Order: sequence, then structure tokens, then C-alpha cells
Amino acid sequence: MRFKILLAGVLLGLLSLCEVKAQDAAVKTNILSDIVLSPSVSAEVGLAPKWTFELTGQLNAWDVNEHYWKHWLVMPEGRYWFCRRFSGHFVGAHILGGQYNFGNLDNNIKFLGTDFSKLSDERHQGWMFGAGVAYGYSWIIDRRWNIEAEIGLGWVHTIYDVYPCAKCGTKKLSGKHHNYFGPTKAAINLIYTF
Repeated sequence: MRFKILLAGVLLGLLSLCEVKAQDAAVKTNILSDIVLSPSVSAEVGLAPKWTFELTGQLNAWDVNEHYWKHWLVMPEGRYWFCRRFSGHFVGAHILGGQYNFGNLDNNIKFLGTDFSKLSDERHQGWMFGAGVAYGYSWIIDRRWNIEAEIGLGWVHTIYDVYPCAKCGTKKLSGKHHNYFGPTKAAINLIYTF
């Protein structure tokens, strides 16, 4: 609950720092993360005619059918727009940080050097941080509404403890490290611009 209040305060603070005119600020949600029960909210503000700054927060604080996919994530991103901000093609650079508790996720996925199948029989709990680059495109629907698609690639470093089952508290391994290289962001955002 404290995280939600802090995130809302940071987002409102960012919006209050700038003089808000038409197409100078936006709030958005990532429909893809909302569908998989990891709601996100973002605020984006214009810094210059072709530059914006976005701050995204994501939270999943529950388990579904004994599957653990709990996490919180904060991701600031600077964007350069090729035409004008909030419209058309853009590139971005982001950093990210958060905490997670994943386990009891039956899968057989091995992707770019990361073995996610370990989460079928173990629970991993720890911290993450990383950085990446992104490309996206924003379509104007009307004066206030946009749809945006974005994909990001980068690196994430995790520091975690391993538990033998989803609910038990006995540590199996402590202080493990892992580096992940691959997609760091996938979004289809519904946007309201100010």
C-alpha cells in the first residue's frame, strides 16, 4: 500500500513540475500488463519539442491459483520523438528497478540463457535492476486519446534467494546472482494526453 501511495505521489509531483498545455503531458496504462494482472500506470511529460520523460510503475501484489508472480517495478525512460512528441515514431532509453517473488509457475521456457523452468519447482525472491533501449510508435485517435506500441531490449541483473516451494520459508540458496539479456519492455499503451 505504501508503494502505491509513493508511486501516485511521484507521478503527481512530475506532472506538477511542468506547465501543462495541450500535448504536454500524458497518463497511460499498459494493456498487456493489465491483462496478465500486473497493473501499470505511467506519467509522461514534455521536456522539449521532441523530448519527453516517462515514469512507469507496475505492481502485482497477489497470487493466482497458487502461482506466485508478485513484484513491483519502477521504470523511468527518456524519449526522443522523430516528428513531434506524443505522435509517430520514437526511441527511448530506460532504467528499471524492483523486487520480485516468483514461484510455482509450471513452464518449460529456456530463453537467451535464462532457464525459467526452474520456477516450476522453486520460488525465487529478490531484487532486480537494469537498463535498456526501446522503439515505439504512437497513433493519435482524437484530441486527447492515443494508442502506443513499444518494445524494449536490454539487461537486467537479479540478486535472489531460492526456496524449495512456493509457500515454505526454508531457504535453499542465498545471495544468487543472474544476468538476463533480452526484452525488458513490451507495451500497448492506452493514453490520455493533457
